[in-house]
Amino acid sequence: MKHSSLRTLAAALSVTAVLASTAACSADNSTRGSGNDTAKIAFLMPDLASTRYELYDAPLFKARMKELCGGCAVLYQNAGGDAAKQQQQANSALAQGAKVIVIDPVDSAAAATTVRTAQARDVPVIAYDRPIPAARADFYVSFDNEKIGAMIGQSLVDHLRKTSAKGGILQVNGSPTDAAAGLIKKGIHRAVDPSGFDLLAEYDTPAWEPSKAQDWVSGQIRKFPGRIAGVVAANDGTGGGSIAAFRAAGAKVPPVTGNDAEAAAAQRIVSGDQYNTISKPIRTVARSAANAAFALLEGEKPKANATLFDTPSELFTPTVVTRENIADVLVGSGKPLTVADVCTRTYAADCAELGIE
Repeated sequence: MKHSSLRTLAAALSVTAVLASTAACSADNSTRGSGNDTAKIAFLMPDLASTRYELYDAPLFKARMKELCGGCAVLYQNAGGDAAKQQQQANSALAQGAKVIVIDPVDSAAAATTVRTAQARDVPVIAYDRPIPAARADFYVSFDNEKIGAMIGQSLVDHLRKTSAKGGILQVNGSPTDAAAGLIKKGIHRAVDPSGFDLLAEYDTPAWEPSKAQDWVSGQIRKFPGRIAGVVAANDGTGGGSIAAFRAAGAKVPPVTGNDAEAAAAQRIVSGDQYNTISKPIRTVARSAANAAFALLEGEKPKANATLFDTPSELFTPTVVTRENIADVLVGSGKPLTVADVCTRTYAADCAELGIE
């Protein structure tokens, strides 16, 4: 055989070896991702009382998962405020082969069963927005809920002092079965208790239902006529219910807080009906949860910046929104809410007054 033929044969063998090595590496990578590139991730949200889950959380989580894993499937379910139904949804997701469960619990205590059941099958669990104190989830993603309570409470107290308001405060908390609501409640007390304003009464709102908050506030208006200087409501739904109670009673609406920066709350703020809300861009937590879910799929640990209830966590700091900063923080191009979301015909003049156009 000629030397040139030998060199050709050697080169061919060398290329074959490289291709074989590359194929082996590809096979290794494929093996690592074979259960991941078509994996199922359960995204279990708690209720329909807040519009955010259908409008924002679920679509944003799905979009980020698609960016990270084009072949992955998101199994989205909403429990409609029913803890037993949410447990059934979790069990169904596991039966369908979900590799990660992301859950915003209806009932934080009951969700401990979901955590234990999933982890017994080597399926990691991410607690989303609301913690699960009774069982250690694999990760927790949320805004700092205790800080949220302190921020909305302090914002209201500062406003009442500035306006020399007289009277006391009503405190409308969230659901008694929601550990995040408990943290918000704790934060509110940090602001209200030492404020010098009397805490007239407080209420834990079952399932965060605005109608239940409205009914309770209606009773307090009759009990404390002319004495309610402000209302610290734990979210926009309960804040909206509180405002509706004053409207129905024909009473002047005092400053009322909120949380979640829903479009309806933004409209109430621009019109002066609601004093504040909290901007906690859902895109931030939805993307973070998707990033964490993908990391767990890949056998990696998501990056944490805190520990809460013995769970590695990523907690974000929100922003208080009032009429003074709503144009800069919440509504407009590149912001959480668009002008079209908020500045409908009814609110167009209010938006123009605030420079939101």
